[in-house]
Amino acid sequence: MTDALAIHGGPPVRAASLPYARHGLAEEDVQAVVAALRSDWLTTGPQVLAFERAVAELVGARHAVAVSSGTAALHAAAFAAGVGPGDEVTVPAMTFAASANAVCYLGATPVFADVRADTLNVDPDDVARRVTERTRAIVAVDYAGQPADLDRLGALARDRGVSLIEDAAHALGAEYHGRRVGAIADLTTFSFHPVKHVAAGEGGLVTTDDGEMAVRLRRFRNHGLETEFRERDASGLVYSRMVDLGYNYRITDLQCALALSQMSRLEAGLKRREEIAQRYRSELGAMAGLTLPAVELGVRHAWHLFPVLLDLDRLAVDRRTVLAALRAENIGATVHYVPVYWHPYYEARGYPRGLCPRAEAAFARLLTLPLFPGMGEGDVDDVLAAVRKVLVHYAR
Repeated sequence: MTDALAIHGGPPVRAASLPYARHGLAEEDVQAVVAALRSDWLTTGPQVLAFERAVAELVGARHAVAVSSGTAALHAAAFAAGVGPGDEVTVPAMTFAASANAVCYLGATPVFADVRADTLNVDPDDVARRVTERTRAIVAVDYAGQPADLDRLGALARDRGVSLIEDAAHALGAEYHGRRVGAIADLTTFSFHPVKHVAAGEGGLVTTDDGEMAVRLRRFRNHGLETEFRERDASGLVYSRMVDLGYNYRITDLQCALALSQMSRLEAGLKRREEIAQRYRSELGAMAGLTLPAVELGVRHAWHLFPVLLDLDRLAVDRRTVLAALRAENIGATVHYVPVYWHPYYEARGYPRGLCPRAEAAFARLLTLPLFPGMGEGDVDDVLAAVRKVLVHYAR
């Protein structure tokens, strides 16, 4: 392999592009969806119930309510927690915009909290500083698949009399001190987008041990109606009373059939993700020009993402150039995430730069490397070779 970077005209490490993530599909997934298509129910039917029960059993929660997307799950969870106009909800700065958008949907105000410099998970101390008498809920995001500090955040939420909503879109199957994510916070949301651990095409779900919250979640996903069609059909009711302003956030049996089939491979996928992550950590940990986010003791990281931090003082270029160089080598590196309040929508609403300095400093250095169960050892070799090639070239 020549030292010339592909971005400068040299041959790339790979002939074909390797994405940062890719869904997996097996023949049994196809057959599960076909069976649902041939059944009497295309939506709100037995596959939805079966999927909810499977996730509830997996995480050890009393209730699971499936919805149409991870964003819908966040919206529903915030509603179930009683968030409304005039309220505030603390949200990590380092997350996808949906974590904060769901707060805005209900007329409340996101209050952004900074992250820890080591793990990039939200800093409980900074959350505590930003909680006010108007705070209604705290959102904790399990960044990249590593559970947040749920003990401290849970204690803070209980002390202030607010709900803890865990955004576990990255963390299906993760564990926190021996407990599965999904039965720790007051409400936990999951995503079943194609690049997540289990794919439903699109889909989301909320778990909770609170029966009243579960009722609110089920109403919210179905226009605010007290009952769903199966209940009305069985009881002979001709209509259901609408008691909340809900949404059509229902998920189909087709999506749940796909997700149920994929659930059978969740553990194998988690193990493969961990194998890749451990190889990355072993070989990148001592590489000049990189720092790896810390992994806490006592957690099982779900490794949805593999983020790294560039040591820019040891490189002659910025993150943008390194990213472009890796992509030219056909390594589909990307970035997770820009601080939410840097988006124009939030900037226009008065959120200033400098609000969460650790999140902003991390953003300038962040890269996400490819990681998904379908990667072979040759793919991992290519990622490592490309990272080494680019960093050596741009070293000061």
